[in-house]
Amino acid sequence: MVDKIRIDGRDYDLDQLSDQSKTIILHMKDLDTRILEKENLKAVLTKAKMSYMSDLKSEMLSDKAGFDFSG
Repeated sequence: MVDKIRIDGRDYDLDQLSDQSKTIILHMKDLDTRILEKENLKAVLTKAKMSYMSDLKSEMLSDKAGFDFSG
């Protein structure tokens, strides 16, 4: 099986590309991986932020009502 890359709707055989082109493709794949890692980190951090906001809301309601809702 020949490895191919699709750019702008056109397939290119990786074996036919120059070494410089292959290096650029490796860099692009690395960037795609890093972007995915950052997107996953953003999702985790957003979830943590929402949790902190929920805790803050409970704390504020507890102070206002004089009752601890965290238990």
